[in-house]
Amino acid sequence: MTANAVSRLIQHYVDNFRRLPWRSPPGTPAPDPYRVWLSEVMLQQTTVATVTPRFERFVRRWPTIELLAAATDEDILSEWAGLGYYARARNLIACAREVARRGSFPRTAAELRELPGIGAYTSAAIAAIAFGERAPAVDTNVERVVARVNGLEHPARGEIEGLVLGMMPVGRPGDFVQAMMDLGATICRPKSPRCDRCPLAPECAASASGNPDSIPVRRRRAERPHKFGVAYWTEDCGSVWLVRRPAKGLLGGMAALPGSDWAPTATAPVNPIGTVRHLFTHFSLDLAVVARAEPEGEGWWQPVDGLEEAGLPTLYRRAVQLALAERRHAA
Repeated sequence: MTANAVSRLIQHYVDNFRRLPWRSPPGTPAPDPYRVWLSEVMLQQTTVATVTPRFERFVRRWPTIELLAAATDEDILSEWAGLGYYARARNLIACAREVARRGSFPRTAAELRELPGIGAYTSAAIAAIAFGERAPAVDTNVERVVARVNGLEHPARGEIEGLVLGMMPVGRPGDFVQAMMDLGATICRPKSPRCDRCPLAPECAASASGNPDSIPVRRRRAERPHKFGVAYWTEDCGSVWLVRRPAKGLLGGMAALPGSDWAPTATAPVNPIGTVRHLFTHFSLDLAVVARAEPEGEGWWQPVDGLEEAGLPTLYRRAVQLALAERRHAA
């Protein structure tokens, strides 16, 4: 990519940048690395629209990483509920405490990668945006932009990172990285890219081909296996019995309804209220919600009118909604 193309990209970002609560406007001092890190963790596999209000609530409650590090696991997991991919929350807790122990964030991508839960992309994004390092932050949006500009049907990550470094200006790596992210999110979209609005269109091989959607070639998704499980609804005197899932594993440490393990075969439940179908990253699940008279496992009674404060993940919130709807119907 030519220097003129990079200049057009940066100017397009200056004129059209997305105003997000974790960003600083282009040309202004870099944002707090805490806010950059928190946003990048939240945005993994989650949309900007979903993350924005949750990010703002998070930083109102814990405005510094030191305050986040001092919070209890239960409070952080409860606040995270509904964002999904709960291993991120456990890594968030571990990372916050390690940074607080060190006294500050490391300033380079290589050092940032030593922290819990921070991989190649996140470390490069924090280093470039918060500390001005020329680090190749390559997410799916950036990969798509670079692949299309260079006409790469099957790009390798190392190849993309090298091209990003070659394009990145010396003086404004943070603005460049965010410009590429915005371009991929708003213009160079997976389907129906808006090539007529793209500052890189004159140099773009995919745009010149007349079929930019075809580059890069989309990877075929593996078929998800399916599992079955049971969640128990035990209610007494206006409260519901909840437990906390084991610290390790899927939904680790989260509040939940007690129930069975999830297995590839189903058993016919007794006293079924209904079934919730949920999609995880690697499998789908049918969770049968079953009425049960006696509480199971170690847990606590949560008032029905306080279930919103329990920090239930989406799967169990949907199971609760099903049970409450059935209760209202029966009444």
